[in-house]
Amino acid sequence: MEKNQLMRINFSEISLKETLPDNLTVNDLLEIVQKDMSAWKELNAYYRCAMMEIETKFKVLNEQFSLRYDRNPIETIKARIKSPESIAEKLIKKKLPITYEAITENINDFAGLRIICSFPEDIYMLADCLLQQDDITLIKRKDYIKNPKPNGYRGLHLVVEVPIFLQNEKKPMKVEVQLRTIAMDFWASLEHKLRYKKNLNPTLSAELEEELKACSDEAAELDIRMQSIRKRIEAEAEGSEILV
Repeated sequence: MEKNQLMRINFSEISLKETLPDNLTVNDLLEIVQKDMSAWKELNAYYRCAMMEIETKFKVLNEQFSLRYDRNPIETIKARIKSPESIAEKLIKKKLPITYEAITENINDFAGLRIICSFPEDIYMLADCLLQQDDITLIKRKDYIKNPKPNGYRGLHLVVEVPIFLQNEKKPMKVEVQLRTIAMDFWASLEHKLRYKKNLNPTLSAELEEELKACSDEAAELDIRMQSIRKRIEAEAEGSEILV
């Protein structure tokens, strides 16, 4: 197998250098993947290693912050690798050739981490700490906290590149990192469950969209209030230490 070739295709005479035909289905592409599952497993392993590298960096930051400030900015870390079905759908949608290069250059969320933080300030602090590390390269940044999506979604999204060290080589791999507060994650998770594949009439859909957006605004306000309370507690604690 050539280095840049993810899987060989003996299927409808599709060339790896050509775009995929419009009538190719996800099942067709999965059949192609199955023909060289070892190549898929190899690529999957590379992304998993990159994901573990980034996850470890966040765990180290969380531990250091705990030692220095006696609190943890990270509540939970969720990791996931996209399924072959999801990757297939993206390749078909983008009409990309089925190659290692096509996936690594165009699919940014093959491996993903969701970092759930206590407060909004923690999100930016952790993102800055990660990006200051000399083996991390920022590929893309989208701030949906300062600029929420129309539906009310909030979160900071980063696509970063990190090297993984193999037996005889070093590979740069991309990982998507989503940072949210507890309130942001609570809203996003329930909003997805409430809206996913629901065939609602347009009138009710519009009403629910407004209500869900209002819930998002309330969650954001709660984040700011809780952060303000934390600052007051910390200021009181610092004042007490000075008096002692």
